[in-house]
Amino acid sequence: MKLLRVGTAGAERPALLDGNGTLRDLSGLVTDIDGALLADESALARVRAAAAAGDLPELDAEGLRTGPPLTGIGKILCIGLNYHDHATETGADIPTEPILFFKAPDTVVGPEDTVLVPRNSVKTDWEVELAVVIGRTARYLESAEEGLAHVAGYATAHDVSEREFQIERGGTWDKGKNCETFNPLGPWLVTADEVPDPQALSLKLWVNGELKQDGTTADQIFPVGEVVRYLSHFMTLYPGDVINTGTPAGVALGQPEPKPYLRAGDVVELEIVGLGRQRQQLKDA
Repeated sequence: MKLLRVGTAGAERPALLDGNGTLRDLSGLVTDIDGALLADESALARVRAAAAAGDLPELDAEGLRTGPPLTGIGKILCIGLNYHDHATETGADIPTEPILFFKAPDTVVGPEDTVLVPRNSVKTDWEVELAVVIGRTARYLESAEEGLAHVAGYATAHDVSEREFQIERGGTWDKGKNCETFNPLGPWLVTADEVPDPQALSLKLWVNGELKQDGTTADQIFPVGEVVRYLSHFMTLYPGDVINTGTPAGVALGQPEPKPYLRAGDVVELEIVGLGRQRQQLKDA
């Protein structure tokens, strides 16, 4: 299923995109798309049954904003340098264990919402990423297969980053990752049953129409199931938690000088095949 949330910011309603591309209203069946829904197999079964029976009312999609496909996010865990080609382009050693940093849930915006360039920013960068959404509580998992079994679904994410804040201002990476609007998510949460192999997904990103990133999740150093297993040994993962699993080569940080960092007025588009496309225009904060 392709689950999404539509409407004005803060007042989105749950919806489903059916196999014909028609937007369907879920508000008569569920209150929202959140961790509680993803953990409730009977509720998800009711949604599937209603969709299959054609019982869901149609929504007029024209002019309707698409919000983030998930609300009530507990935590956003991010894996750094998780693609071989991205580690190579930045001159970093291949990690021997996943590199972890956090994003606050309030960085999440819709897939076409404005992204704000922070004040005093000179190195705002782009990163297309596969987002993994947890559907079952995970503690001390023993295998990558168990890790995959705890995934509810997948989404397209834009891990916007400010490299000076991240790398040159001391401390951890988090200062360059948590500026407002720095995690557009969606348009859809695609349930795991429709993504048979998360290591066979194509990721692309364009800036002002120019292709910058063109990668595949097959290049991940730590695949999805292993990332979930690994993280479950350091913290409990709960339904509705999100994991951004890293970005392929092609970010501004990896380009020759002068590096083409983002500025107000730029337009970024990104897509993971099967998970949907995003488009954001940048403005000054």
